[in-house]
Amino acid sequence: MLDTPSEIQLSSQLAAQNKFKVRVYYEDTDAGGIVYYANYLKFFERARTEWLRKLNINQSFFLEQKLGFVVKKVEMDNLASAKLDDELVVMSKIIELKRASLIFEQKILNNEQVICVAKIRIACVNLQQVKPCIIPESILGALKSVS
Repeated sequence: MLDTPSEIQLSSQLAAQNKFKVRVYYEDTDAGGIVYYANYLKFFERARTEWLRKLNINQSFFLEQKLGFVVKKVEMDNLASAKLDDELVVMSKIIELKRASLIFEQKILNNEQVICVAKIRIACVNLQQVKPCIIPESILGALKSVS
């Protein structure tokens, strides 16, 4: 089991949000110039990674410690399309934080129109054992500070 009874539930209304801008490049699109659906997942990943960077959470350091964050579950709803050269905004917030996992709620906006929404569960994993593990306190504390 990933999570322990000492979980921290967060209200989605109270959670801090992070904003990340991304430009749609030719490589992000299909033959019709529309963003290929799987690339929204890449935009979400970049936004989460940059948010961690803002919190001074260096993923390279944790990889050296044989710890990693892996996507366990994704629920994504594509509402509209983005096109080549669009400047998108990815909004991210933590809606649930547990000892070994967390859930991000993320949205991609194009000119303030929500075009894609997702809930993404991330698990902390011991990469040597390939098993879930407790999120180190230094990371947990930083995540609590923005939730």
